[in-house]
Amino acid sequence: MTFPTSLCITGVSSGFGRALAQEALQAGHRVVGTVRSTDAQQDFERLAPGQAIGRVLDVTDFDAIDGVVANIEATVGPIDVLVNNAGYGHEGVLEESPLTEMRRQFDVNVFGAVAMTKAVLPHMRQRRRGHILNITSMGGFITMPGIAYYCGSKFALEGISEALGKEVKPFGIHVTAVAPGSFRTDWAGRSMARTARSIPDYDALFDPIRAARTEKSGKQLGDPAKAARAMLAVIASDAPPAHLLLGSDALTLVRDKMSALAQELQAWEAVTRSTDG
Repeated sequence: MTFPTSLCITGVSSGFGRALAQEALQAGHRVVGTVRSTDAQQDFERLAPGQAIGRVLDVTDFDAIDGVVANIEATVGPIDVLVNNAGYGHEGVLEESPLTEMRRQFDVNVFGAVAMTKAVLPHMRQRRRGHILNITSMGGFITMPGIAYYCGSKFALEGISEALGKEVKPFGIHVTAVAPGSFRTDWAGRSMARTARSIPDYDALFDPIRAARTEKSGKQLGDPAKAARAMLAVIASDAPPAHLLLGSDALTLVRDKMSALAQELQAWEAVTRSTDG
């Protein structure tokens, strides 16, 4: 396919959103990036005046999304690619974590991405072309203690992405769920929401995990700029994948999960089949 001229990326202030925006701009493409303040908008637009276009939008302001997307389509031009990047991580033992924190996690990571997608799809469907990238996580395939709400949100977005891809394929629209492993972003740093500890029974399991995650923040193997270039290659592909893992750690952990799942399916196959008829 011809590489698109216009990308809309949510959450371009930092992390993968910022890295992808910078790589796309350097490649000569126009980027509309959503941010959460006018100061962040001005900072983003300074990256490439006239080429980097900021829009102030909180993806949980669901009533505002349709208007912002319509304005982009009318004043900037067609959105060739939507990248649902805005999101954050929540860390906390499930029993200790209030349901309000789960709702917030899903509002940002799932409902925000779906709301943006629903706003963009009518335009892409009319043009019979487009590509939607949903930034998920290896936590959408594997799980770890202490990030149940986060993994749940990413599992949800993986499933939604896969089903959506089947719905819109006849219209020439591609959907790719991009699942990064550990990268040098703010995910485990200032962007992480952490529930206060309250139940001593979980100390032995969870305290070392929290300490290790904090200590490793900023030292992860993954390079965000290389991840951005990988995503641009997927966008430019004539046959992009439905799922893309980023990082050797993600590849290893997901393969291990699939192997363990295959063994469990085999071990319980007789019970599984016993329910037929």
